[in-house]
Amino acid sequence: MPTYVVTGGAGFIGSNFVRLALASRPDLRITDIDLLTYAGNLENLDGLPEGRHTFIRADITDQEAMRRAVPQDADALINFAAETHVDRSILGPLAFVRTNVLGTQVLLDVAREKKIRRFVQISTDEVYGSLLPGEPPFTENHPLVPSSPYAASKAGADLLVLAAHHTYGQNVGITRCSNNYGPYQFPEKLIPLMLSNALEDKPLPVYGDGRQVRDWIHTDDHSRAIMAVVDGGRTGCVYNIGSHSERYNIDVVRLILKTLGKPDSLIRHVTDRPGHDRRYAIDPTRIRDELGWQAEAPFEEGLASTIQWYRDHQDWWRRIKDGTYREFYEKWYGNR
Repeated sequence: MPTYVVTGGAGFIGSNFVRLALASRPDLRITDIDLLTYAGNLENLDGLPEGRHTFIRADITDQEAMRRAVPQDADALINFAAETHVDRSILGPLAFVRTNVLGTQVLLDVAREKKIRRFVQISTDEVYGSLLPGEPPFTENHPLVPSSPYAASKAGADLLVLAAHHTYGQNVGITRCSNNYGPYQFPEKLIPLMLSNALEDKPLPVYGDGRQVRDWIHTDDHSRAIMAVVDGGRTGCVYNIGSHSERYNIDVVRLILKTLGKPDSLIRHVTDRPGHDRRYAIDPTRIRDELGWQAEAPFEEGLASTIQWYRDHQDWWRRIKDGTYREFYEKWYGNR
């Protein structure tokens, strides 16, 4: 049976990938490694086939732990494990450098030792920085100009992955995706935060004028793209993943409120965060032409299904919004 190692598989994108991969490939086995920090949640993995899904709690920066956890001769190691929230990276950059940079290097080293056939790094469009209105979308040749500690740590990880290919001949690939949405997303990101606050009739904190532009993609489309890169992507190659679905943040928030039947008066404009990128947009031509992938979920339909999921799974996100998350929420938004 083919075997994948997935790091960060209890988080939002990782858990959705694990679900899709196991459902679409009945012969696949996955070793799922996650430290279960605040954004990792074992509930995200409920119902997976025990015989084909093995979960191990471990830290990707711990080389000995990774040597024990990563099986020999696996077909692929797919690294989702990362600190991802820009706001948190502004408050505490060091954790992002540790996990995203050091952790990636540890995984690269262990993957070579264990003779893993392919290493795929899950990166982000944020490594490219910000686009001006009217500028063409990011291609894979766009320079890396990260604006936040989070984006800089992901750019550093990408460079280590490419260096492993050039120096050691390691079989690697990198994906850089636009903003994801869908089930199981931790309610600190825009869509689940606005959704959960609206369902509780709480204020919706929108940065600045809310006219930051993001290119939105459903997480299932992202997962299919990753599968395509794992299977057929050229070694040492970067693949951008996007859906040509640019929206102003404020328009996304208003659409959520409209769908829920809630008033726009819940919107509360707050002081913009430092160094906030104004616009992201992705050109997915390479992955379309080389691997035959393209996004399938129209934004309005994908958002409607996501809204319904959060309405149907309120126990899930209400538990998450207690405790440590609430402490962060108050620290970050309380004085804005």
